[in-house]
Amino acid sequence: MTNLTRFDGVFTALVTPFNADLSIDWAAFDRLLDRQLEAGITGLVPVGTTGEAATLTEDEALAVITRTVKRAEGKAYVLAGSGCNVTGTTITASKRAADAGADGVLLITPYYNKPSQDGLIAHFGAVADAVPCDVMLYSVPGRTGVSITPATAAALSASHANIVAIKEAGGDPARVTALRAAAGPEFVVHCGDDGLALPFFALGARGLTSVLSNWRPEVCMALYNAWAAGNAGEALALHEAIVPLAEAMFVESSPAPVKHMLAREGLIAEHLRLPLMPLSAAGRGALDRLIAPAMALAS
Repeated sequence: MTNLTRFDGVFTALVTPFNADLSIDWAAFDRLLDRQLEAGITGLVPVGTTGEAATLTEDEALAVITRTVKRAEGKAYVLAGSGCNVTGTTITASKRAADAGADGVLLITPYYNKPSQDGLIAHFGAVADAVPCDVMLYSVPGRTGVSITPATAAALSASHANIVAIKEAGGDPARVTALRAAAGPEFVVHCGDDGLALPFFALGARGLTSVLSNWRPEVCMALYNAWAAGNAGEALALHEAIVPLAEAMFVESSPAPVKHMLAREGLIAEHLRLPLMPLSAAGRGALDRLIAPAMALAS
């Protein structure tokens, strides 16, 4: 594995803005993309969990990926969410994403059917064999009920040259050490939890895939840049300010909280597709209490 610096930095797990009729709001999406690029974000992740991928049709998902690629114009890495719990469907979606110009695909563990580790190896291997682009595995057991063991990640990276990374969203920084020990230090680990970015970086993660950066890309980039420059004190101060913001993004099911914050600033309308709902009154109160101490940073 070489030239993996393309993963160094912050990738934004993009929300998908909707109009009142729940069609995609392309004007708002373009504004969000431009805002990310102006902030110098490293990567863009369309059609992930935060993008309400499960509610999008295949054609809508492809349109979001295609628009992201065209808008980015090579200024940011595009990592397209293309995984689901059916291997054949994942292969088709991944091929379409690669054909649309995505630099890589993000593959979630199959949910609901909860395969064994051998099943995961077969599933991810089949997708990797079918696409010419980078593959980032995505372990988020809180959403899918199954995690990718370090041994499985190691087996996949050893057998497939394009399986180069994992988004680790299990909430355990110790997983970074275990993954590096099993798969080698060149296997890229991305933190999937904003509040754990600094501990992950300290243990060898190369980047962050962020929900918070939809709302405050410049703050997330500042944390990464401080750490990368060796400014440990500045990075720690930013981490401590970011933690309540990160917690606020999950007071209810994501992406309702981050869409609420974007809507408060007039960037999008606060619409979600069922079964997700806009942030409740109780959720708004909880969010406000969490972000109040850090609003000077967020402003």
